[in-house]
Amino acid sequence: MSWRYLERSLEPVLKRAAAEFPAVVLTGPRQSGKTTLLKHLFGESHGYISLEPPDVRAAAAADPRGFLAMHPAPVILDEVQYAPDLLPYIKEAIDLRRQELGLYLLTGSQNLMLMARVTESLAGRTAILRLLPLSRREAQGEPGKPLPWERPLSQRPSMMAPPSELWQSFLRGGYPELSVEPNRDIRLWHASYLQTYLERDVRSLRQIGDLTLFQNFLRALAARSAQLLNLAELARDLGVALNTAKAWLAVLEATFQVIILRPYFANVGKRLVKSPKVYFSDVGTLCYLTGLKDPEHAATGPMGEAIFETAVLMEIFKTIIHRGQEPQVYFWRTTAGAEVDIVVATGGRLIPLEVKLSATPRPAMARNLTSFLKDLHDHAAPGYVIHPGEVRLPLAPEVKALPFGDL
Repeated sequence: MSWRYLERSLEPVLKRAAAEFPAVVLTGPRQSGKTTLLKHLFGESHGYISLEPPDVRAAAAADPRGFLAMHPAPVILDEVQYAPDLLPYIKEAIDLRRQELGLYLLTGSQNLMLMARVTESLAGRTAILRLLPLSRREAQGEPGKPLPWERPLSQRPSMMAPPSELWQSFLRGGYPELSVEPNRDIRLWHASYLQTYLERDVRSLRQIGDLTLFQNFLRALAARSAQLLNLAELARDLGVALNTAKAWLAVLEATFQVIILRPYFANVGKRLVKSPKVYFSDVGTLCYLTGLKDPEHAATGPMGEAIFETAVLMEIFKTIIHRGQEPQVYFWRTTAGAEVDIVVATGGRLIPLEVKLSATPRPAMARNLTSFLKDLHDHAAPGYVIHPGEVRLPLAPEVKALPFGDL
């Protein structure tokens, strides 16, 4: 069966990196499309070998120089986290051909150990890029679509999907396999993905003896998505040590399963909260972990706001990451309770966004944005209320309501 290829926003960045560096490391969660992307762009110019099979891994470990000679550059080395001892020999091979570029294209689905080894062995010789699951602009065939604050608002907005279709897409998530095969059983796919993730990535990163307890941690974290994270309380509820909970959270962040959103601090004379918030990098994973099966329950149930907020945040995150940039994204909350869900720092300005589940925007929804604009007036740019409806209208001075489809 031939799959429909979906163009990724990262393509021009990846091509440029391969033309400027001897090596490129493409990281990201399992099944985010790393291998497909590299084969699509470089399949004709580069050889390919996966380091995941145990016999291939053993051959690479037994004779690294011989292995690299057998698979000469230019080559794609897939899942390089399974053979990190190859990296010093890749450095050696690069140094023998220092004037040549795009020799080694490496993929890896673990950030923690892999990045430490890459930094140690290939410093100055490699570009490091991340590929997350599909953004909506990629899934809809608009990979180069700018964010709302980067384009004139007179520009015609995207067509909005009907509510049931929008929430069904949230249940599905952004993994390419589910996007190109819409008839797949969503829950079965996510269950298999989670099991593979637990067995392959988690076990190899940390000595986690009780996978069931770790799975309970995942589900408890999902239930707290988009909320201020009190890790001590979560650890107490699960009956694990705080340091264990911290280590597990680090594993989830290192394997690209969660994003830790930190509060924005500025000296505005107000007491601000210091706790971070946690979001799952795939909204489909979040829906699966919280037991949601149908669009209506997802939209109207207690997790509705967290799901929609996750979808908005990750669309921004993915769009920026797939440009090869590091997102400067925060939230803002005072101890008095005023909160702005998302603050994007770009071009020396702060773009505040509020996420509302109601499809009927009202001026009252702009209250926290107005407070933010007043407190940070020297740095703040006009704000947006993002909602799941179709209405675009001003809600207050410097605050506009925008449909999610416009994002």
